[in-house]
Amino acid sequence: MSSGFSIDLVEIIFTLFWLFFIGLVLYLHRESKREGYPLVSNRSEHITVQGFPAIPDAKEYKLAHGGTQLAPRDEAPEVDVPGEPAAKTPGSPLVPTGDPIGANIGPGAYAHRSDTPDLTLDGRPRVVPMRADSNLHVDSRDPDPRGMPVFAADGVEVGKVSDAWIDLAEPMIYYLEVATGTRSIMVPFQFADLDKGKGEIKVDALYSHQFANAPALRSPDQITLLEEDKICGYFAGGLMYADETRGEPLL
Repeated sequence: MSSGFSIDLVEIIFTLFWLFFIGLVLYLHRESKREGYPLVSNRSEHITVQGFPAIPDAKEYKLAHGGTQLAPRDEAPEVDVPGEPAAKTPGSPLVPTGDPIGANIGPGAYAHRSDTPDLTLDGRPRVVPMRADSNLHVDSRDPDPRGMPVFAADGVEVGKVSDAWIDLAEPMIYYLEVATGTRSIMVPFQFADLDKGKGEIKVDALYSHQFANAPALRSPDQITLLEEDKICGYFAGGLMYADETRGEPLL
């Protein structure tokens, strides 16, 4: 009978694997906190909510189309949001106190993205109007929305489609540019119900008078990431806040 020391190689490998796996999970969880942390506490401005493991040290990242960005980075919380908590319980959702559409609350919330256009791999603006590129066209099997009248949820015509904005990376229609007579409004294509038979478009997200306050573009032939988020947030907000009945239970 031997009393000498023996080594179980399989057990050692198994133990090393689990140590590596646990370390990998902790590392990935820590790296996931480079955006959105530390959380803001509505109990006290002195409370730092970051959990375990703590947020990592700042790292500089090179952006694809030039420039750098730190992550994590110091970002001041929004303090002028036009809303108040629905209850006294910490973490309660905000209820708008003014005009809820475009207030950056609830379904209409948007991220403060870069105020520069999204770019393709070769450095061109990713979303462009069809008038900017003669090679862009609507497939003959699909209805061309240009020239179609646009009606709001109350059945009032708000304008006609003057152009379609195309995502060059897909390609597909991303926005409809609607000329109202006084200004041009960008309508996300996902909110447009195109009736091929009638040759018209219905946008149920908003009523006619609410189109006037839709976010405008700084440049007529270019849309930035921030402008895209604000426009989509405005129409998404209308799905719930266009009138009082939309915020009530369906049943």
